[in-house]
Amino acid sequence: MLMNKWFKYVLIVTFIIEGSAQVEQPLKNVLFIMVDDLRPELNIYGQSHIKSPNIDALASEGVTFNRAYCNVPVCGASRASMLSGLRPTESRFLRYNASIHEAGPKTKNIVEYFNERGYQTISNNKITHLKNDIKTWDEEWHPSDVTWRNYQDPINRALDKNKKPAAAYEMLDVDDSVYFDAQTADKTIEDLKRLKSDNSSFFLAVGFVKPHLPFTAPKKYWDLYDIDSIQLPTQSTFPKTAPLIAKHSWGELRHYKDIPNDGPITEHLAKTLIHAYFASVSFVDAQIGRVIDALDDLDLRDNTVVVLVGDHGWSLSEHGLWAKHSNFEVALQVPLIISAPHFPKNKKTNSFAELVDLYPTLCDVTKGEKPSHLQGNSLTNSLLRPDKIYKSTALARWQKGETLIQDNLFYTEWTLRSNQVKRMLFDHSIDPNETVNLAPLNRYSAKVEALSQKLKTCKQSFK
Repeated sequence: MLMNKWFKYVLIVTFIIEGSAQVEQPLKNVLFIMVDDLRPELNIYGQSHIKSPNIDALASEGVTFNRAYCNVPVCGASRASMLSGLRPTESRFLRYNASIHEAGPKTKNIVEYFNERGYQTISNNKITHLKNDIKTWDEEWHPSDVTWRNYQDPINRALDKNKKPAAAYEMLDVDDSVYFDAQTADKTIEDLKRLKSDNSSFFLAVGFVKPHLPFTAPKKYWDLYDIDSIQLPTQSTFPKTAPLIAKHSWGELRHYKDIPNDGPITEHLAKTLIHAYFASVSFVDAQIGRVIDALDDLDLRDNTVVVLVGDHGWSLSEHGLWAKHSNFEVALQVPLIISAPHFPKNKKTNSFAELVDLYPTLCDVTKGEKPSHLQGNSLTNSLLRPDKIYKSTALARWQKGETLIQDNLFYTEWTLRSNQVKRMLFDHSIDPNETVNLAPLNRYSAKVEALSQKLKTCKQSFK
């Protein structure tokens, strides 16, 4: 009984943020920018590989969360969880094509929330994974092409149209406007002009698809990088001490032409794919810059909160893996920047954030009452006082794997059908690249048991 009380206390102090910080003035508008498969390999995160001047500029006007995590590392499930305000469980938000309706008919999603408050709600391009999954948008817009992959090379277009594997990347000397993400920026800029003219409060959600596969970007963005300077990750093989259930076959990439059906790829192809990923991010960065410039030019910035977030991370051969779909940090960590008037600028915080926290945060900064079903915590304290730590725990799951992130510890366990439990523990204070699984070591047995109990307590609280 005493032990149960102790775990309840830990849960309370970990997941419930004090309500002492107050937003001085409600903000009228929300510009919500989501980028597919964007990992935090950006200058603002201490990484100089990817050139992203516009994202850097946005960070200089807001607060960057150094430790933001998705709750499930796959597109549809992550977005459904984020937009509903509910965490994934063993029975909801599990797959790439998860629907927000898995939250249940009584759950008010974030679009319905802003609709009820009189906001104009607009979805441009990929916000939910499934089109028309949320039927209450005032407008839901998608660019059109023969297929969603939006190839421009005639060979790739023909292969894709005939449902045959095409290239995983494309480098053409073309204008930005031929690709969906530039068209999404165009549409968003026109929306901002109209909303300014109408003097409407808005929740404008903008979904950029790149750097999702295939990595297609105009040649000028490829030219920003020298492939000879690209290095493979230090940890590019699967840890010998990690359970095999933590490994996957990166089927998302293997769908594409010239990628072998099994086994590793060559070093040259790996570097080319990383080059293509970098180019795709720089391309999207340019489109984000155009949208933010329009917000400024229309004098809307002073009454708008801007959120820029990735839906999950992405592996670029770390642990010998590609894509997402894992419980390693590289698949769980996401970039998150929140910029708004009356909040500090050009600041970073080490206080944790989870994607499920965004819904209650937007309730607070727009001075709306939070729905009772929300399972995340408002990040307003972290925005107002970014130098303080208000939260040091996060939860994520991928299929049967459940991860508890606590300070520098990353603990994951899988319960198999045989009731056998597989465990994985990394201490980022001594092993940031997650090379040695500490869970099997006797000297960590007490720590593993404590983390396992805390994970169970957390899960029970968020069903």
